[in-house]
Amino acid sequence: MAVKVLVVDDSGFFRRRVSEILSADPNIQVVGTATNGREAIDQALALKPDVITMDYEMPMMDGITAVRNIMQRCPTPVLMFSSLTHEGARVTLDALDAGAVDFLPKNFEDISRNPEKVKQMLCEKVHSIARSNRRAAPVAASVQASAPAHAPSALVRPASPAPGSPAVAAAAVKRKSYRLVAIGTSTGGPVALQRVLTQLPANFPAPILLIQHMPAAFTKAFAERLDKLCRISVKEAEDGDMLRPGLALLAPGGKQMMVDPRGMVKILPGDERLNYKPCVDITFGSAAKSFADKVLAVVLTGMGADGREGARLLKQCGSQVWAQDEASCVIYGMPMAIVKASLADAVYSLDDIGKHLAEACL
Repeated sequence: MAVKVLVVDDSGFFRRRVSEILSADPNIQVVGTATNGREAIDQALALKPDVITMDYEMPMMDGITAVRNIMQRCPTPVLMFSSLTHEGARVTLDALDAGAVDFLPKNFEDISRNPEKVKQMLCEKVHSIARSNRRAAPVAASVQASAPAHAPSALVRPASPAPGSPAVAAAAVKRKSYRLVAIGTSTGGPVALQRVLTQLPANFPAPILLIQHMPAAFTKAFAERLDKLCRISVKEAEDGDMLRPGLALLAPGGKQMMVDPRGMVKILPGDERLNYKPCVDITFGSAAKSFADKVLAVVLTGMGADGREGARLLKQCGSQVWAQDEASCVIYGMPMAIVKASLADAVYSLDDIGKHLAEACL
């Protein structure tokens, strides 16, 4: 059965091009279009699409307000289009908080000059988020009471055990003096990381490396956002940064992040041969080489299998690997790859991961 899509954008040109690209896929059907947020809500209620593509800046009602309303009234996976700017990053992160599942850069030149590349990327995103776990309405949940007073609320799905999930979640947390916590994620990751990191105390005893699939223009804004929300410190990683307790370093978009045995972070150019820049496997692999059995790795929501081979190296060295459970994932791909390869020492819901991290690290 074809995936039904509602296309929302105030630009007639962009609506037509997106509709043409999607309609060329025999397994996608564009069931309607809208020119502003109010129309988007009405069309979502009337047409009940499987996926909505959404612009942010529109007359009558902007995209973020529309997403919030749609999530309350007819929860539907939303793919946001965003400009590759610092402001575009801020807006996109707000949209993800409001309930959007994923985003794509809105680049008119690519739409005109690279139609095949754009078609493949857009159609893949639509198909993947159509299968996402975002059909249930997100619930407004403020961050933990002990988080900074200025921290805004985030919209997250309540977690519940997935049928058939491995029964390792109830196992006692293995406490250890870890030299590093490394967390890898993709689709759904910005909200997931926010939820996990805001549960950590300011005196969290281990350094943290964060690998989130994200464009280069977005990671600085994302790190700044997390730093404001969390009691630990968060910054975009720079070449030469040193690991230290209570500091989370976010891999810069478009590059690769590694760590050496001294605890020095190395930022390398993104290799065009690699699909992901940054790549979870690269960072996990360097952590295995540098710290052997003193790493606690966590794989959160995301498409694909990035992190599996790096987790395998970590396990071979004696390190611990956790995976997010299916029920609380937006996309179960990355954690599923860990679980299916029998690499997970524990499988936890999103709401439990931060708590267990605080318990595990001495």
